[in-house]
Amino acid sequence: MKYNWQQADWPNFQYSTDHVETMLYEFSEKSGKINGILESLPEETKSEAIIELLVSEAIKTSEIEGEYLSRKDVMSSIKKNLGLKTDVISKDKTAEGISELMIDGQKTFKEYITEENLFNWHTLLMKGNSTIQAGQWRTHEEPMQVISGAMGKEKIHYEAPPSKIVPKEMNLFIQWFNQTGRGGEMEIKKPIIRAAIAHLYFETIHPFEDGNGRIGRAISEKALSQYMDRPIVLSLSKAMEVEKKEYYAALQLAQRSNEITPWITYFVKTTISAQIDAESLIEFTLKKTKFFDRYKHQLNQRQEKAVRRMLKSGPKAFDGGMNARKYVSLNKTSKPTATRDLQDLYDKGILTREGGGRSTSYFLKLE
Repeated sequence: MKYNWQQADWPNFQYSTDHVETMLYEFSEKSGKINGILESLPEETKSEAIIELLVSEAIKTSEIEGEYLSRKDVMSSIKKNLGLKTDVISKDKTAEGISELMIDGQKTFKEYITEENLFNWHTLLMKGNSTIQAGQWRTHEEPMQVISGAMGKEKIHYEAPPSKIVPKEMNLFIQWFNQTGRGGEMEIKKPIIRAAIAHLYFETIHPFEDGNGRIGRAISEKALSQYMDRPIVLSLSKAMEVEKKEYYAALQLAQRSNEITPWITYFVKTTISAQIDAESLIEFTLKKTKFFDRYKHQLNQRQEKAVRRMLKSGPKAFDGGMNARKYVSLNKTSKPTATRDLQDLYDKGILTREGGGRSTSYFLKLE
């Protein structure tokens, strides 16, 4: 079987958008709505929402590749790179690197892609990894393959172009990306389509020894940002990580042919999901702000600590709710005090309650 890059029509991708036109309209509509919501927020609340989305993207883009980062370390690194105060100083070089890549992507979204730019992103991404030669295209002679299965029973899912032709292929990719942007010679007017092709094109070349998926997703978000003329506010990686198998299956199928309509469909659906999630997170951030404005003088120190811990879990709320046992552990207090504090929060309408006796759980009432 020949891969897409081995076929005569590479890289002249063919596709139809007839079946996704409604979703493309939905993307434009949601983009306007999200931007409107953000612009109406107080500056501090807007900043918090954007940071939360950057943290989510940094963590999830790494999880897709099997790397699991501490949320505290990523949050600390992103705040540091934005020049904001942080109570935690991260010592995790990997978290620091991916955070710097995220911030650089936000700051330089208008700029053309260059070889130097991609090498810089790769160097950032490989912070703390001494086994990979960072900031250069791969050079090894053995095939770059995506493989699964036990030793002796390996299954090859994909084999990338040989290293010796990577510089040429990347030169063509960089030209394509820059010429398909707004006002370019080959402008692609539908932003998700350009972002979808950019990701597939880059992943197919697989130019680096490691980190291709993370950089490929950053390139897609750059493509979307350029069209919107502002840093895009969503986490593609979070949407992809939810259905990781579907992501790899769609990518594998697309690397078998240069007719990529199924990949376009997958990518558009995933981008819409990311927008829905972003909108939910922004609305949640606003609810948090209003919540503390309403109750900030009614909470004692223990209660405020518990409420903030519950809010950290985001729109889906604290796993299993808060209960006396968790409250005791969090505040290092007695059970009677925990029970009294929780009852007080319930009486004030701050918490709702489910179950009874030892099975009582409390949930935040943000509405």
